Amino acid sequence: MGFKTNSEDDEAVSEINVTPLVDVMLVLVIILLVTAPLLTQSVNVALPKTATTIPDTEKQPFQLGIDAQGVITLNKNPIADMNALETTLKDELAKNPEMVVHMYADQSINYGKVAEVMAAVQHAGISKLAFVSVEK
Repeated sequence: MGFKTNSEDDEAVSEINVTPLVDVMLVLVIILLVTAPLLTQSVNVALPKTATTIPDTEKQPFQLGIDAQGVITLNKNPIADMNALETTLKDELAKNPEMVVHMYADQSINYGKVAEVMAAVQHAGISKLAFVSVEK
């Protein structure tokens, strides 16, 4: 970096030498031009063929919902109260120990109601509970 002084004013003038920057950028462009053709090579592979499968409907997660009026549904079937919900979940858990529950709750529902339903799920012995949010 060089400094020039003028006899009329005592300010220092600095100039940046951009030649090294241009040299580095040109080297990077050359590296890019050399390596780009190497990246486009591909290897032809014969992939194995598989048969289509049908998803297992028995292992689908249970859908536990609470609508805006506070009505609780399990797989779109209304449940009368928390005791009935807990009993139903215990029966389903006995059939499938790896049971998963997806919980849908309306945004206008009181969080206390959601907490009660979560407690019923936990009392039933289910440890896999997921919350699902749906945008409208």
